[in-house]
Amino acid sequence: MFCRFAIIGLLIAGISNPAVAQGNRRFDRQGFGDADQDRALDAVRGGRHVPLSVVIAQIGAHMPGRQLNTTLGDYGGRAAYFVQWQTPDNRLIIVIVDAQSGQIIGRQGG
Repeated sequence: MFCRFAIIGLLIAGISNPAVAQGNRRFDRQGFGDADQDRALDAVRGGRHVPLSVVIAQIGAHMPGRQLNTTLGDYGGRAAYFVQWQTPDNRLIIVIVDAQSGQIIGRQGG
């Protein structure tokens, strides 16, 4: 439980000052850091996770807006994508997606 709130807190902190939140880590255009990206790619290639492009398309089909950042983490004991989603009226929603099934399993904010 604490881990989930810590991750969400870090995601929200990164919005207010991305340079501080990201430090010297390199991030790709989808927001994954080097280690996260390697883990995610290995899991997608191994068939354990759905590709992030599928996740983003699914979120976009359910709500208008755009992806700002994505983190791979743990939610309820299973791997999950935490997607920062900005709505057209500039609200921020953290969409939590089960990495294995691609199903939206939660959301915070908005």
